[in-house]
Amino acid sequence: MKRIKSLAIVAALLISGVAGQVHAQQVQESRPFFVGNPLGLPVDPAVDGAFGAISSNVKVYGAIYSAESCTYDAERDVIVVPNRGAPQHVQTNDAWVSFIHHDGSAHTAKWIGVQNPAGRADLRPPLVLNEPLGSDISGGLLYVADRDGGTAASDPSVAVIRRFDMQTGRPAGEIRVETSPWINDIEVADDGTIYATQTGDLGDDPDPTTWQVWKIAPDGTASVFVQGAPLHQPNGINFDPQGNIVVANYGNADVLTFSSTGDMIATEHAAQAGSDGLVIMPDGTKYVSSVAQGGVSRIRPGEPAELIARNIPSAASMCFDAGANQLVIPMNANNGLAFVPLE
Repeated sequence: MKRIKSLAIVAALLISGVAGQVHAQQVQESRPFFVGNPLGLPVDPAVDGAFGAISSNVKVYGAIYSAESCTYDAERDVIVVPNRGAPQHVQTNDAWVSFIHHDGSAHTAKWIGVQNPAGRADLRPPLVLNEPLGSDISGGLLYVADRDGGTAASDPSVAVIRRFDMQTGRPAGEIRVETSPWINDIEVADDGTIYATQTGDLGDDPDPTTWQVWKIAPDGTASVFVQGAPLHQPNGINFDPQGNIVVANYGNADVLTFSSTGDMIATEHAAQAGSDGLVIMPDGTKYVSSVAQGGVSRIRPGEPAELIARNIPSAASMCFDAGANQLVIPMNANNGLAFVPLE
């Protein structure tokens, strides 16, 4: 019996040693962080750098799945679209980022997140991108409003702002807002200060204290910038030409302008309630998309809102495509983008 036991111990140690070697080998073979190629072959970067672009007579549309926002990359002259992928309770870490041409065709179907969820932990550094909502580019970084948790009713959701280098796609740090379950839209100042909306309760008897705008300093310190009325389920956010913070409510048609100290400056009204996206031009003209009613409002300074587009399904957080002078509107559940040329 003692001999059998001793042999079992030796076998266990041998197995443990082999397992350790295999694990060490796996760690050594983990891949450096990489992003997907533009459309062509191979999809993943080849070791020798070989790549063949898709032929110029081919157009590919698609690459968009459950997108909530977009932003324009002036360096590449493309539209950057975070795709949410599967929801957290189905599959974690399933989101990706696409590059889209001005005409809606795909430039890079999957840039960040070309790997499947199982392969992302083996990257150096590892990739986490769960369910991104708002997005913005500032200082060479892509910022996305993501979240952790929410995989089940017993798993609390926590808001996370994730940053990625726009040159390499590599993760460039994250900021957890522990007391916020989720952030909707974001806007990032030149110094890295983030302003973010927490839309909060949407039910029949909502708690107004959950309607918040957060201010997150460059060092990651988060504080509530505005809370409660006149916010009413705040959604879209942007800066006006004077550097004020403008917020579009979902719960009513109000478009609110706050100073950098959080004081109310002005209230305007979109043509429809249920606002989501907010684009502000250098002359102060505001464009507001209604995810609830499908219209795009134009609010020129000192003038009432006018509806310039109608019946766009699920018109989410739009962006301005400066390369083509158009609004680009993700239609989240419809898995597409709408394009509205501006005059």
